[in-house]
Amino acid sequence: MAVRIHIAAAILALVFTVVHASDPSPLQDFCVAVPDANAGVFVNGKICKDPKLVKPEDFFFPGLNKPGSTANPLGSNVTAVNVNQIPGLNTLGVSLARIDFAPYGLNPPHIHPRATEVLFVLEGTLVVGFVTSNPGMNMKNKLFTKVLNPGDVFVFPQGLIHFQFNQGHSNAVAFAGLGSQNPGVITIANAVFGSKPPISRDVLTKAFQVDKNVVKYLQSQFWWDNHYYP
Repeated sequence: MAVRIHIAAAILALVFTVVHASDPSPLQDFCVAVPDANAGVFVNGKICKDPKLVKPEDFFFPGLNKPGSTANPLGSNVTAVNVNQIPGLNTLGVSLARIDFAPYGLNPPHIHPRATEVLFVLEGTLVVGFVTSNPGMNMKNKLFTKVLNPGDVFVFPQGLIHFQFNQGHSNAVAFAGLGSQNPGVITIANAVFGSKPPISRDVLTKAFQVDKNVVKYLQSQFWWDNHYYP
């Protein structure tokens, strides 16, 4: 019996060693290896300040009580507060954002490649939702959606397409916590139809199963970025 316990313990130790030997999650879109150290940056693009020089201001950000401007075609504004606004967030794995909505304003379908998001509604009524990853052949992606009122909280899992829409006649305000110092954001419409250089119309025509003129029209639009980085 004692031998079996030791063998089991050894196997568990090996398993946990393998698990903890995996690569760390990247904090930026990519990190291209270069042989010249002088030509590179750190993986997260940041270096650490000498602890003796750290100040309270390194952990502080003012003004998140002020609404962002929603005077844009989307009727929304995301005020992001990440490591670029609060240097003390470096390596801590968290950030936040304030999201303001005009009546019928939309934070359009997007993903955060490096973070799960927890949304808290302060004012107004929001319709929110996320879509699962591809489930398998001949199966549909599933939409999880909910109407949120003040005080409600909703979670958007990392990397999944999600959105928030103000269905009310008044302004709405929400705050989001994100599980990365630099969560990143990819707005689906902007990325697909507004990239530079543009994605081939042949590719998009086949992917969306629409006429090429529809793709041409969509690529000609100005795709608004509603994210503000103070």
